[in-house]
Amino acid sequence: MKKVFTILAIVGMLFFVTTNIQAQTDKAQTEKKVEKTKKADDGQSTASFHQELKKRFVEGGPAFMGIVLLTLILGLAVAIERIIYLSFADTNTDKLLEEVEQALDEGGVEEAKDLLRNKKGPIASIFYEGLERMDEGVDAAEKAVISYGNVQVGQLEKNVSWLALFIAVAPMFGFMGTVIGMIQAFDKIEAAGDMQPSLVAGGIKVALLTTVFGLIVAIILQVFYNFIIAKIDSIVNKMEDASISLVDMLVKYSHKK
Repeated sequence: MKKVFTILAIVGMLFFVTTNIQAQTDKAQTEKKVEKTKKADDGQSTASFHQELKKRFVEGGPAFMGIVLLTLILGLAVAIERIIYLSFADTNTDKLLEEVEQALDEGGVEEAKDLLRNKKGPIASIFYEGLERMDEGVDAAEKAVISYGNVQVGQLEKNVSWLALFIAVAPMFGFMGTVIGMIQAFDKIEAAGDMQPSLVAGGIKVALLTTVFGLIVAIILQVFYNFIIAKIDSIVNKMEDASISLVDMLVKYSHKK
């Protein structure tokens, strides 16, 4: 009798384990199917988004939509050029100051100038111009640093005004397309002599599409503009701090002489 209960218990355990394994296998297969279906749906939605974007752009009309697209291309070109320039302009000021101080201690002004000739960036150029006037005194060197620093700030801000112009112009062209589209819609109403939704729907849709794309372009360029302005401010702050440190360094060097 005990053997029978033992056998039944073993069979029951085997049945339970087998059922549990089968259930887990079925669950895993179901999850894989759901995941594949979800990926397929995501792919279809992505494709449909691009198709919808292209469709709406074509529906907006080639005239104003082409101008808005041109402002986006030109704005991105300016933004990319500025980002690359600012990336090369940003330097490690602490390391540069240490190298200049070491060069002044070991070989004087001429060795520091030789060091700076091989360095790139606005801060190295400012340092070099300051050392060029060092033979006239520390005051002359400080004035040279300040004057040339203003020149370098202008170089950092070069073409940024064009980016601001494109940000302002893109939605303006969109709004102009909206106004012209509305005028065309009312012209159709006047010609038909009747207020029918089918007559004005196309013109109103075109008008709204130009506004939407103009605003999208302005938003994209505004993000780049804010990033560039923040980068310029960071570099200018480094330039000012480094210039003050250089003047202090030159004062100490003049006292040593």
